Amino acid sequence: MFILIALAVRCVLVALFLPFSALDKALNFRLAINQASQAVPNRPLAAALVIGGLCVEVSMSLAILGGVADRLAALILAGYCLVTALLWKQFWRQPDFRLKGKSTGRDVFWDFLKNFALAGGLLLLAFGSNAAGVEHFVHHPLASSNPYKLAQGEAK
Repeated sequence: MFILIALAVRCVLVALFLPFSALDKALNFRLAINQASQAVPNRPLAAALVIGGLCVEVSMSLAILGGVADRLAALILAGYCLVTALLWKQFWRQPDFRLKGKSTGRDVFWDFLKNFALAGGLLLLAFGSNAAGVEHFVHHPLASSNPYKLAQGEAK
């Protein structure tokens, strides 16, 4: 039962990427390139970014779910969230950013903050919640967090 809870938590953490965002990129590839072209005017480069994003979303999500180099995968996915927030959630460029009333800029601002919050959750997985976890990551970046291993001596 504990293993299923650990798996469910990880599924919730990566659900945005796998299957939803990855599937959206695959099914709406041209629309994804159009969106990427807003930040990168070079269309072939925009297509390469979309393909790269798809690969990151799928491979890093699978690593997190499988517990294989999951700490590094979480760090990469956190960086991906931060980069996408900065490139595609530019609330500061919206002409109507207001705190009160109707505002497209405020809607983009909330999306920006959601990307940052998700990056924070992924960084917790990467580094843990204390300095010892950060030190462990620095010395063993490819190590697994062993998400499905029960502690020795736990009651069954």
